[in-house]
Amino acid sequence: MLDLGVTLFAILLTLSRVFITIILSIVTGWFLAYVAIKNKTFENVYISLSEILESVPVISFFPVVLIFFVLVIGGQLGIQLAVIFLVFTAVVWNIWMGIYQAFKTIPENLLEVSENYRFGFLGKMARLYIPYSIPRISANLIPSFADALFYITVSEVFSIGTKVFQVFGIGTLIADFTAEGDYTDALYALGILAVFTTLITFLLREYAEYSVQKYGLDTEERESFLKRGRIRVRYTARLYSAKSAISRLSKYLTKPPYFISRRERDKEDHEKRKIKLPNKIIGRGIGIVILVILSYLTYTVVSSVSPSTWSYIISTTPFDLVNLAYDYARVAFIALLSFLFAVFLGYYFATRPIADRIGVPIIQSIAAFPAPAYFPLLYGFTYSYVSSVLGPFTNEFYVILLGFVSTFYYIFYSFWLGVKNLPSEYWEIMKNYKMGFRTRMRRVLLPGTFPYIVAGLSSTINSAWGGLAIGEYWPDIFAGHTLEVKIGLMKAIALADNHGDLALVGWLSLIFAIVVVIYSILFTRRMMDLAREKYVAEEGVYAA
Repeated sequence: MLDLGVTLFAILLTLSRVFITIILSIVTGWFLAYVAIKNKTFENVYISLSEILESVPVISFFPVVLIFFVLVIGGQLGIQLAVIFLVFTAVVWNIWMGIYQAFKTIPENLLEVSENYRFGFLGKMARLYIPYSIPRISANLIPSFADALFYITVSEVFSIGTKVFQVFGIGTLIADFTAEGDYTDALYALGILAVFTTLITFLLREYAEYSVQKYGLDTEERESFLKRGRIRVRYTARLYSAKSAISRLSKYLTKPPYFISRRERDKEDHEKRKIKLPNKIIGRGIGIVILVILSYLTYTVVSSVSPSTWSYIISTTPFDLVNLAYDYARVAFIALLSFLFAVFLGYYFATRPIADRIGVPIIQSIAAFPAPAYFPLLYGFTYSYVSSVLGPFTNEFYVILLGFVSTFYYIFYSFWLGVKNLPSEYWEIMKNYKMGFRTRMRRVLLPGTFPYIVAGLSSTINSAWGGLAIGEYWPDIFAGHTLEVKIGLMKAIALADNHGDLALVGWLSLIFAIVVVIYSILFTRRMMDLAREKYVAEEGVYAA
C-alpha cells in the first residue's frame, strides 16, 4: 500500500534538487554571459563547451561522476552531490544559452543609453542586462523544470557496470515500484507527482506572462491597438517603446551625464580603460580554468586504460561514425516535428487568449511530467497495436516518440513567448495589411521571432540526444520487453556503460563532442550572430 507521507517527502526532496540547480544556473548564467559578450576568447570557449555539454547525454557524465563525486568525495554526500550534478547537466545549458542569447541581442539603442548614463558593471547588470534577460529566462524555466524531472529517473538511481548508486526521491520510489511490478502504486505516485508538476508549471507560466508584461519593450494588449477601425495613437508601440526603454533606465538616474564636469568625465574614461584589461584577463582565465579541469578529467580516464585497449577502441571509429550518422537523422526528424508543432500550435495559442489559457497549461503539465517514469506504462499499453501497424519499425517509432516528448517543449515555449513578446507595431502592420497566416509567418513572425527560434531549436536538437540515450537501449522496459534499435551511437554508449567499459564510453563521448563542436561552430554560432545582426525585432521599432 502506498505511503502518502513517504511519497510526499520523496517528491519534495526531488523538487528541492531541481530548484537548487535552476537557481545556480540562472546566477552563474548572468555572469558567464556577460563575460562572454565582452571577451571573444572566452565567448568561443564558452559557446563551444555549452553546445558540447548540452548535447552530451547525462549518461556520458557518469565516468566523471564516478571518479570525482563517488570515489574522491565518497559517502552519502558524494552521491547526493553526484545526483545534483547530473540534474544540473540536464538543466543548465538551455538557461545559459537563453541568457547569452538575450545579452547578445540587446538593442544597440539601449546599450548606447546605458553607456551615456555611465552605468558601471553592477548598474548595467541590474538595470539593463538582467531585466532584458528575464523574459528569456522565464521562457526557459518551464522546459528546464521539465528536463530536470525527465532525467530524475536516471539521476536519482544510476548504475555504472554492476554498481548501483541512488538517493531517496520520487525517481527512486517510482523505479522501485516499476521494478517490483507494482504498477498500481507507481500510478498513484505518478498521480500525486502530476498534481505538483501541474501547480508548479501553472505558477511558472504566470511568471512568464508577468515577465513579458513587465520587461518586454512593448506588451500592450493586442486587441487595444484599434478602435472603430482607427489606430489608437496612445497605444502604439513607437511612442510607448521610445519612452519606456529610456524611462525604465532613467528612473534610476541620480546624476545626468550633461551635468558631469569634463574633469569627472576624463576620470571615468580613464577608469574604464583600466577595467578593460582585467576583463580580458578574467575572461581568458575562466576559459583556461575550464580547459584545465576538462583536461585533467580526460587524463584521469585515459591513463587508467591500457594502450592495447585504446588501440582496439580507436579502430572501431568508422563504425562509430556510421552510428552517429543514424542518430543525427533521428535528431533531425525530431527537430522537424518539434518545429512544425511549435509554429502551428504556438501561433494558435499566442493569438487566441482562451485557447492559450487552456492549451498551454495542458502542454506544460505533459512536458513537465517525467517521461522515463510513465513511458514504460505507455509502451506496455500500446505495444500490441503499434507493432501490428508498424511491424519492424516499431522500436524506431518508440525511440522517436521518446525523443520528441523529451524535447519538443524547448522550441514550443521559445516560439510561443517570442510571438507574445513581439512589438505591437508588427501586429498593427499585419492587421492593417490584412495578412493571412502564410504571409504573416513568412514576412513577420518567423523573422521577428528568429532569435527565439534559434535558441529553442538549438536546445531542442541538443536535448533530443537525452531521449535517444535512454530509448535506444532500454532493457526490461515492460514485462520483459527490451526497447532497442539496431544501430545508433547512443545505444553503443548505453551498452558500454552497462558493461562498465568507461574507456569506450569516454571515447564515444569524445567522438560525439568533436562533431558537436563542428556543429556549434557551423550552425549555432552563425545563427546566433545572424539573429543579432538582422533579426532583432526590437531594432525595427527604433529603425522606424
